[in-house]
Amino acid sequence: MKFRIIIILLLSLCGGNLWSQEKTLANIPMIGDDAPSFTAETTSGTLNFPADYGRKWKIIFSHPRDFTPVCSSEILTLAQMQDDFEQLDAKLVVISTDTLVKHFMWKKALEETSYKDKLPVKIKFPLVDDNSMTISKEYGMLHLPISTTKDVRGVFIIDPQNKIEAIYFYPMSIGRNMEEIKRTLIALQTAAGKGEDRVLIPANWQLGDDVLVPQFPYTQKELQANPELKDLYYNVGSFMWFKKGQLASK
Repeated sequence: MKFRIIIILLLSLCGGNLWSQEKTLANIPMIGDDAPSFTAETTSGTLNFPADYGRKWKIIFSHPRDFTPVCSSEILTLAQMQDDFEQLDAKLVVISTDTLVKHFMWKKALEETSYKDKLPVKIKFPLVDDNSMTISKEYGMLHLPISTTKDVRGVFIIDPQNKIEAIYFYPMSIGRNMEEIKRTLIALQTAAGKGEDRVLIPANWQLGDDVLVPQFPYTQKELQANPELKDLYYNVGSFMWFKKGQLASK
């Protein structure tokens, strides 16, 4: 009898540990990691990601489900902004765990919808079938305390070398700020310089604002000898040097 009780306790402990690990394990790729690759069927045909997009910036958006109100508002907003992202050399990819058939139905309905007093827009970016949840698991989009089958609202911004540069996660009930995601992309592109072109992005920065330099490249003597440099750089306190934005922004 005692032996049987011990076995039951051991099994309970092991099962509890496994469940705890399963609940907390999200397997989210980190900033600086290579973006996990995948091949999937989409509303734009077969996608081999990220290879099909070459040396472009890429942004992955995950959605809980098709035809839900928050998701629909996000897709319509992205469709209205898709040309802006294209001009920034960025490709958009939308993923959910619904089927491709449902994606086509949702896409058709959205393309017939006027949103915020704007005419309906054709959706150029692919909606990816991840009914197998393979991609969602690779990118840590299934947060198990919330759902084992629906993605939370994830965003991965990926650079031309296919490295992950920024990550966002939002709860299912909150729509994302697409203008902030666009701002982050522009900021990443602005900060991507090398050597003397390298800059840092201060809080609440917008394109054209002044940027920070990681290390001031000139001495006070050089500044005095070159008035044009003095007009380009200025300091705030003893450890923040700024470069004028209208000349520094790309």
